[in-house]
Amino acid sequence: MKTYDRKEVRRVADCLKNHEIIALPTDTVYGVGVLYGDLNDLERLKNAKHRPETKPIPMMVSSIAQMEKVAYVDERVKRIAQKFLPGALTLVLKVRDEVPSSYTNGLDTIALRIPDEPFILELIDLLDTPLLVTSANQSGQKTALTSDDVFEQLPDIDGIVLGRCKALQASTIVDCTKDRLQILRPGPISLEELESV
Repeated sequence: MKTYDRKEVRRVADCLKNHEIIALPTDTVYGVGVLYGDLNDLERLKNAKHRPETKPIPMMVSSIAQMEKVAYVDERVKRIAQKFLPGALTLVLKVRDEVPSSYTNGLDTIALRIPDEPFILELIDLLDTPLLVTSANQSGQKTALTSDDVFEQLPDIDGIVLGRCKALQASTIVDCTKDRLQILRPGPISLEELESV
């Protein structure tokens, strides 16, 4: 596995363009991802994690405008995103028809996040494409908080960006597709905080 640091953002971008699987320190926990746009890359990522087919891989974007290219964003979602993103919040939204159903395992929703991590935001902007990023661990195993955790659990991926994660806690996941917001995974941001905006 090749190693990089955060200063090597262009090298990491090139690796992703070359269909490599790269682990990244985020504002929450270590993530592992591929570039959005090639279903073979998605398949390799799922195999590396032994991730069940029933669980789609979330997407990281760098802006609300980029979010709107893959999902339907209403005024409520915009208000939430403007208040809490970039940050430890994953929004489950209705997916746009132009996103191939293989990316969502046939679901009509997609999970999106804007991470509070300048390196990843710069990476996404350089690529001008979202990233498919999930936690850098074997499915069902302990969360990867350090690069050592990643080396231990995902030894066969192509590369890792070394660094520290900030919060060491996974993001809140909120379903925004119904009249009432619903927390699917508790995290740093509470339902009360979300409803307050």
